[in-house]
Amino acid sequence: MAVLKRRKNSRTVGEEMEKLEALCFAAVNGKWKTAWQFLKKGFCQIEGKMGNAKSRSGQNACSQFLPEERAEIDRLFDALSSGKHSSNTPPRSFSLQALQSHIGEALPPEMVTRLYDGMQRVNLTGTAKGPSEGVSQEQFTVSMSHLLKGNSEEKSLIILKMISATEGPVKAREVLKFTEDLVGSVMHVLDHRQQLRGWTQQKAPGCPPRVQVLAAQLFSEMKLQEGEKLLGPQQLDCDCDRAMIEDWVFRTPHVATFLSVVINRGFLLLCSSLDLSALLPERLVDQGREFESILDVLSVIYLNSHLPREQRHRWHLLFSSELHGHSFAQLCGLITQRGPCVMLLEDHDGHVFGGFASCSWEVKPQFQGDDRCFLFSISPSMAVYTCTGYNDHYMYLNHRQQTIPNGLGMGGQHNYFGLWIDVDFGKGHSKAKPTCTTYNSPQLSAKENFRFEKLEVWAVGDPPESQLAKSKKSILDVDPEAQILLESCGRSCHSQGLREVPEDDE
Repeated sequence: MAVLKRRKNSRTVGEEMEKLEALCFAAVNGKWKTAWQFLKKGFCQIEGKMGNAKSRSGQNACSQFLPEERAEIDRLFDALSSGKHSSNTPPRSFSLQALQSHIGEALPPEMVTRLYDGMQRVNLTGTAKGPSEGVSQEQFTVSMSHLLKGNSEEKSLIILKMISATEGPVKAREVLKFTEDLVGSVMHVLDHRQQLRGWTQQKAPGCPPRVQVLAAQLFSEMKLQEGEKLLGPQQLDCDCDRAMIEDWVFRTPHVATFLSVVINRGFLLLCSSLDLSALLPERLVDQGREFESILDVLSVIYLNSHLPREQRHRWHLLFSSELHGHSFAQLCGLITQRGPCVMLLEDHDGHVFGGFASCSWEVKPQFQGDDRCFLFSISPSMAVYTCTGYNDHYMYLNHRQQTIPNGLGMGGQHNYFGLWIDVDFGKGHSKAKPTCTTYNSPQLSAKENFRFEKLEVWAVGDPPESQLAKSKKSILDVDPEAQILLESCGRSCHSQGLREVPEDDE
């Protein structure tokens, strides 16, 4: 083997000497074209031997994009690298100042710096080196590929570089601060681009900022190597290695989605690849009925992600105590037979919570719904509580009965609901010792028996067919008693004979 190796080395050296002699001969005799071809071939071979790791990285990144997407990425890099923002920036690269100038106020400065640092720290060769003076085209392409198209492993690589310049683990508190910056940047860029889709930012004074609340919820999904969750401030000094970050990104889809929003809407890059309606639904309120909702952008994004996919694109207000009054009868009349909906309230202590009804509400003495229902909390913390399978007490709505409870309930049992709105509007309870049997939820309200002023119900997705058919009918068709009353007052029906009465549904 040693002899074969020496022969191979000797043959290689001999071949290289012959090439060098040919190059010198061509140059001496003025055959510059031939000399250049030898040089070009030699450089290609050197690049293939010394930088094949770099080439593979760039090629893999490019292969993630469609041709038109690659062209858009190249155009953005050309725009970023064309300006003279720093004398220290090498050719065909861009500086932090160039990125800041391009993005402007679309993203918070701290997120722009994080994105730049993450791109600049991408090591394409795998060998140790100091930080570059700018972001090269290959670093930019690889970073965009990892963040927009990559798997959890590739995303975790860039996230770690956005968090810290040092190799190795980072502190849990650093990951939490990154998460807060990411959540805040999503709200910031959607507001800046005027893409809040009718929703507003939180305005309620005295409540924990929803940015911190949602960031804390996302961060709570982080698990230590032993499988325990990072709970409590005492664990903020724990080390988080790349395996933990990768696992967190894999199990917390919001992280990847939020990174895509920041890049798509912040850089104005590949915007068509992100369907914003799946993230943030359109907010519909009947004309002339505007009001200040309990919900804000981030709480809607969080709740919407837990709904069935076909119901995420639109939320339509059915009931608001601010608009429709404090009446349980009015609540029943406006939410029944309207399809799946989200109900939430704010108690007198500032706790915001509610439930998702997967089916139309019906007034009847039996439990209803299915295992797609869930309870949730928005403030002081965000959480969703899904069905346990212990029982089928998903939804309950009853009114004007003598022997069984009158009110609206979700989970648990009569007189001991996970969430209960009493027929005496403004009163309710959330009983769970230690948790609700149906949803495994804790007590959602500050006090077990609570009082409230604000309650809202939103229909989600498209209205059911029965509602569409009903909306096409005249009030006289829907309510024959209204026609009798009109005739008893001696008033004629001017539309009679001018319209067709819709046939009754089969």
